Amino acid sequence: MNAKLTALILVFAAISPGFGQICPVRAAVADEFATSTPPMVGRQSDGSIQTPVNQRLTPAGIQVTLPGKRPQAIALSPDARFVVASGKTSALVILDPDSGKQIGEVAFPAENASAPSTGNDETNILAPDRKGQLSYTGLIFSPDGKQIYLSNVNGSIKVFDVADGPLKPSTVTPSFTIPLPPANAPRREAEIPSGLAIAPDGKTLLVCGNLSNTLIEIDLEERKLRRSFDVGVAPYDVRLVGDLAVVSNWGGRQPQEGDLTGPAGKGTVVRVDPVRHIASEGSVSLVNRKTGKIDELVTGRHASSLAIDPDQRFAICASAGEDHLSVIDLESRKVVDKIWAKANPADLLGATPTSMAFGNDGSTLYVTNGTQNAVAVFDLDLGDKGESGIRGLIPVGWFPGAIAFDSVRNRLHVANIKGLPTNPRRRGDAEGFNTHQYTGSISIIDVPDAEQLARYTLQATKNLSDDLIAASLRLPRKDQPPRPMPERIGEPSPIKHVVYIIKENRTYDQVFGDRPDGNGNADLCLFGRNVTPNMHKLADEFGLLDNTYCAGILSADGHNWSASAFATDYMEKSFAGFPRSYPDGMLESDVDALAYSPAGFLWDNAVAHGVTLRNYGEFMIPQVRYADPTRKGSPDFMACYRTWQGTSNEVIFGCKPGIESVRDFSPAGYVGWNMSVPDGFRADFILNELKDFTAKGTFPQLTIVCLPNDHTSGTSPGCPTPAACMADNDLALGRIVEGLSHSPFWKQMAIFVIEDDPQAGWDHVSGYRTTAWCISPWSKRGQTIGTLYNTTSVVRSIEQILGLPPMNRFDASATPMFDCFTDRPDFTPYDAVPNNVPLDQMNPEPAAIRDPILRRDAEVSATLNFAQIDAAPEDVFNRILWRSQKGTAIAYPEWAIDVVDDDDDDD
Repeated sequence: MNAKLTALILVFAAISPGFGQICPVRAAVADEFATSTPPMVGRQSDGSIQTPVNQRLTPAGIQVTLPGKRPQAIALSPDARFVVASGKTSALVILDPDSGKQIGEVAFPAENASAPSTGNDETNILAPDRKGQLSYTGLIFSPDGKQIYLSNVNGSIKVFDVADGPLKPSTVTPSFTIPLPPANAPRREAEIPSGLAIAPDGKTLLVCGNLSNTLIEIDLEERKLRRSFDVGVAPYDVRLVGDLAVVSNWGGRQPQEGDLTGPAGKGTVVRVDPVRHIASEGSVSLVNRKTGKIDELVTGRHASSLAIDPDQRFAICASAGEDHLSVIDLESRKVVDKIWAKANPADLLGATPTSMAFGNDGSTLYVTNGTQNAVAVFDLDLGDKGESGIRGLIPVGWFPGAIAFDSVRNRLHVANIKGLPTNPRRRGDAEGFNTHQYTGSISIIDVPDAEQLARYTLQATKNLSDDLIAASLRLPRKDQPPRPMPERIGEPSPIKHVVYIIKENRTYDQVFGDRPDGNGNADLCLFGRNVTPNMHKLADEFGLLDNTYCAGILSADGHNWSASAFATDYMEKSFAGFPRSYPDGMLESDVDALAYSPAGFLWDNAVAHGVTLRNYGEFMIPQVRYADPTRKGSPDFMACYRTWQGTSNEVIFGCKPGIESVRDFSPAGYVGWNMSVPDGFRADFILNELKDFTAKGTFPQLTIVCLPNDHTSGTSPGCPTPAACMADNDLALGRIVEGLSHSPFWKQMAIFVIEDDPQAGWDHVSGYRTTAWCISPWSKRGQTIGTLYNTTSVVRSIEQILGLPPMNRFDASATPMFDCFTDRPDFTPYDAVPNNVPLDQMNPEPAAIRDPILRRDAEVSATLNFAQIDAAPEDVFNRILWRSQKGTAIAYPEWAIDVVDDDDDDD
């Protein structure tokens, strides 16, 4: 068998479901890559990296790590001398394309370092912009290579000068900033530039106005706005073909009268579907710059990256939300082909094509598949036959989001947005991790031949746990005995009621570091058994999970992972300062239909399959107000506390749907995210409804609970102490479990508890490791369970028990929590224990604090925004929490966090 034929067989084996069962070639070669399940998230003994979302990373070629950065855009200079990358970074990164060596980092021009439009030459570079460049995309060289243009989501274009000669740190220098006019849709806000294109003569720059829904044309000679064109919602990328500008629109066509719409950030709207209320389309606008005529073509959801074929006859648009590429004939102005970015169109959501580049031959297209951590190699047939398809996959880093093809070296340069630190931060004998220790990377790969591509493809598919995905889709068998965790979805279980409790922002070590029976670090424990007696007792009685991880790192992605087991390309790109929204779905400004998984949420899955539901607070917007309409402002904690305790009636509690799809099963009297509302109120609300359910003899099959007060409000005056917040959350959790376990539904119940994210803390294993519980009569009581689980394992376990199919590749590849259950139930109920910390223990006024450091913490805490989720700068907040529990004698662990700009302090 010749090498080429062998390679083709191996590729087909790798990307075709079930092929390994009938083809010994796949089985034999796959054995070479077989490894045992990694014990913990992070670097493994074989050099691979285990992510907290069921995937391994084994990037091909040269891997350049970028600690503290999330590169989202990459470009190769026209003379191929060097590569530049940016995204969520503190500087423009310059790399040697041969070795991958980082040559230097270039500070950004200051926001006010702009040349006047009058034509004079006063372009003084003022203080560099230390806030950091934040961009979805948009990084290009001028045609002559003398300048670099970079989109800044804070409302401007950054411009750099490029010098001739040997490559060195001073080759690129900051030049000036081009401010953009505010977006007027619907109100004056800073524009959010994204994709860029420059005319061949270098005199015209086209900018995607992502917030204003326009294509902006800038005269580079006069450095001012020339005109703009209305395009679709949230334009992302732009390419020029003569007088034709091709623009992709993340949110599809602009809504017209009568269209069903949903929020899309900053007061804008987007078309949504009538069932799940998720952004329903993407589109491409074809703008004739000479005549002004605009044709708009509908594509798949999340239309993002564009590529133009070498003959300039076709435009390719990546539909990241539907796992395919749309081929557009530029002459006929029609979509003429759909090319799937996954092996089988019927496969679950989870390829996420994010960027593209043509190879040397013009018929090979390289596509970064973000949620496959791979570059997909396509053979394109753009003629009448339309026989295009995937040739293979090249493994790269975590969530590749941008690519540049190097025709001189026949290489690919790939920007990987996400990453895990391979080693803990250290100081002396102490070491550990934090979720904000970003370690994005650049993969530099020689274009592989057919045989190497075949081997890469086998490795890439192995990394994605495709065997577990195939197992998740196996049909249920007849005559199976009921098992607490069925072996296959659709097989019977004695568990009929699942309660899913989502808490906020704790690592494992912060709560369970004091436990000798788990893998903890007592030095990092802030809220041990004295503060959280119920959390500890629940672990004592129902099992301690010490190897469970959040899939997200903060509330924006954490609540999406918790509710849908997925984070979209829009979400991952939004870490560039969250310029449109902070899409956790819990506040008016945080609801964004563009952010949500095209496969829907867990509740959509349940409704579609007839599973009964109750949702307490998740994706619900709080509506808490004083009963006296003349009383101004939002109710403070003590007002809410008194009302809850029944000593006053000064506060009215309530909420409304953040996404319309939860309305029918979400009580309006519950309150989700609001730090002024005690979790004790939330527990009472649930327990009161439990009485009604008991009286009726029926209980929902799926109950979702938002229980957020372990987030705390720091040491802000007028707020409960961090320990009191934790005690409130602890007691509420204990009381909810007590009530449920004493109910008639307990014998058929499982309760899963996990944090939405672990961001406000440190952990010696991984910044993603968190607290979690599996509470049921069918739990393996009194054991420490070290199996690798994560957020998607919880979602998958709920689906496994209730007979719900997986929604996407992440819950499909998750390991159900088999090891938490036994076939021999113990129906003993749980009895909550009282709190040790008073729930109304309040932070003192700064003037009453004698320690100057703690007094300063209180003053700073009072300035932080705790009304909005994660709006407080993380490092500042973490230091305050540390000293509130440890005092000032024990130094804050400087090693535990990188010095990076916070994602979540922009409001």
